[in-house]
Amino acid sequence: MFNKIKPYIVIAAVTITGCTTIKQAELPEGVQLPSSFGSTADTAGGRLVLKDFFTDLNLQRLIDTALATNFDLQVAVQRIEVARLNTRIANAARLPQVNAVAGLSLDKYGRYTLNGVGNFDTNLSPNIDEKRQIPDPTPEYFLGFRSSWEADIWGRLKDRSRAAYTRYLASQKGRQWVATQLVAEVASNYYELMALDHQLKIIKTNIALQQRGLEIVEAQMAGGRATALAVRQFKAQVLNTQATELDIRQAIVRTENNLNYLLGRLPSKIVRDTSIIAKQVPARIQAGIPADILLRRPDVQQAELELIAARADISAARKAMLPSLSINPYIGLNAFKAPLLLSGASVAAGVASSLAAPIINRRAIIAGVHIANAEQATAFYNYQRNIVQGYQEVVTHLQAVDNLKQAYDLKVEEVETLTEGVANANDLYLAGYANYLEVIVAQASVLRAQIEQTNMKKEIFQSIINLYRSVGGGA
Repeated sequence: MFNKIKPYIVIAAVTITGCTTIKQAELPEGVQLPSSFGSTADTAGGRLVLKDFFTDLNLQRLIDTALATNFDLQVAVQRIEVARLNTRIANAARLPQVNAVAGLSLDKYGRYTLNGVGNFDTNLSPNIDEKRQIPDPTPEYFLGFRSSWEADIWGRLKDRSRAAYTRYLASQKGRQWVATQLVAEVASNYYELMALDHQLKIIKTNIALQQRGLEIVEAQMAGGRATALAVRQFKAQVLNTQATELDIRQAIVRTENNLNYLLGRLPSKIVRDTSIIAKQVPARIQAGIPADILLRRPDVQQAELELIAARADISAARKAMLPSLSINPYIGLNAFKAPLLLSGASVAAGVASSLAAPIINRRAIIAGVHIANAEQATAFYNYQRNIVQGYQEVVTHLQAVDNLKQAYDLKVEEVETLTEGVANANDLYLAGYANYLEVIVAQASVLRAQIEQTNMKKEIFQSIINLYRSVGGGA
């Protein structure tokens, strides 16, 4: 008896030994995060609440619409569904497969074959009746159930199921990251629109002032107090500002269309607040401890889950080298004559099992293990990259908020000073103590400073939004 099973023991031993020689790849040491984000004094870092952070009701409505209808988010939802169904497929592989079968086969045996001689000899036996006579050619009818089941004795199928489920969880984190990016994009475009609206208001006010100045110079030229060159300079300034107005109007159209695309709809008017200069900047985000904050980012969590799934894939790939036990039972009606198929005497049942170990196809399995190792390394480096990138983003945007606020205060003072300078230049020009070029330069300087002030206020909002995205967004 031992001699009969000895070959199988040898095969199993060789296979198990071969499997143990395929090691799981060693990963390098991960990035060690510091205890704080540089010189910042932030120590808290609770989860943000979306509507407490973005308090503008118009913006909240846009965000709600985008979260419900954005195309990229809908694609992410479908990825989650695919991952969920892949989990179901992986779990189903661990269960017996049962098929209802209605089969028919027909064999013509040669006269000098084992079946041919056996059937011929059987038909001549006086012990069988007419129903048991074997026809030639010989049909075979089967009506019943056949099953196949691989006993997961090593846990290979369990590893695959765990990998599929972990990727399902990763796809959910992927959707959260898409949603965070989407919220930031909607808010960014919204404040861009507000800035453009305010710039358009500034341009219109300056055009009115410049046209008034042009009228004064034209009247002075008629009285002989100004030259045609002065008139042309003032008129050129008006034309240049009017062209800038058209550029801003086109930028408004473009930004509105970008927002509508994010909302998953055709171009339409965006309802918004236009007073960006008076708009209160959202509260400063307290960054908190890097390890706590960054590990809450959906993209970092997704990469971590992908790494866990890759490890499960390696385990499953290594276990593919081990012998697999298959069990194949069946039950049904079986006969070689159709009229006899439904009789009680045609009931048949049986079971077969096999223990199979890879021999010839070992190279392919070994290659599969190496591929799984490489994919684990890829997942590891993606995970490390997301952590490093997240840390750098938080540090950059924290410093940007502080620097931009200080620069904005200086810009406000600059605008006030230049505005006073325009008034002084006009008074001096009318009194004959300044020339028209000084008036034009003063007007151009205040216009440029006002535009820069608006852009700087917008950049403060953008930095806060980027910081919101860097710490993982909010619910």
